[in-house]
Amino acid sequence: MEQTDTKGKLRVVSRRSEPFSDRVEAGKLLAAELQNYRDSRPVVLGIPRGGVIIAEKIARSLDTDLDIILTHKLSAPLNRELAIGAVSEDGRHFIINDIAFGTGADARFIDEEKTRQMQELKRKVSLYRAVLPKISLEGRTVIATDDGIATGSTMQAALWALWREKPKMVVLALPVGPPGTIVCLSAAADETVCLWTPHEFHALGQFYKSFPQVEDDELLKILEKESKRRNTK
Repeated sequence: MEQTDTKGKLRVVSRRSEPFSDRVEAGKLLAAELQNYRDSRPVVLGIPRGGVIIAEKIARSLDTDLDIILTHKLSAPLNRELAIGAVSEDGRHFIINDIAFGTGADARFIDEEKTRQMQELKRKVSLYRAVLPKISLEGRTVIATDDGIATGSTMQAALWALWREKPKMVVLALPVGPPGTIVCLSAAADETVCLWTPHEFHALGQFYKSFPQVEDDELLKILEKESKRRNTK
């Protein structure tokens, strides 16, 4: 049963906990809930790697552009799951000062964390953007997705970074996530759609019958298809 909060920003389709068959099924079911965005021709962004499978199904269903979110969270000292900020693929970074201060992250720690995260991010940019150049988000409706969330810190960092690119609207679309985390993340998007928010949430993999690790080869094939599609439009 569909539930909507009083602000109209968060739409939860069900509290069920039965697993999806795989990411493809989750992507198709999520796409069915996003058809009202078709006319706005959104850019659908997936977090590599599993989120890109979800994003591809949404983009093809809406007949619109597909791209990836390349950003890394900057983690707090002694708590790798807590984001104190993020760094994006163009090298820009930002810190949420009150969160950083509360975790004891001083200037030296932040500089070291930025260096660590940028090294890995540069590797991804070099690999993925050689296949699919980044698309401009300015003035566009953006749908950000992943194959689900647990703590939500990676998606939070991604949403922070997306807003720096001046999109017209940001929609967060997810197959599954813990109720409290979904509510918190919804504050960083104009609208949030989540298929399932089960009360018993232990690990993301419990909500997929098949949940293999997505390798770079599979991701690159998706990006290559999107590149060809762009070039034939």
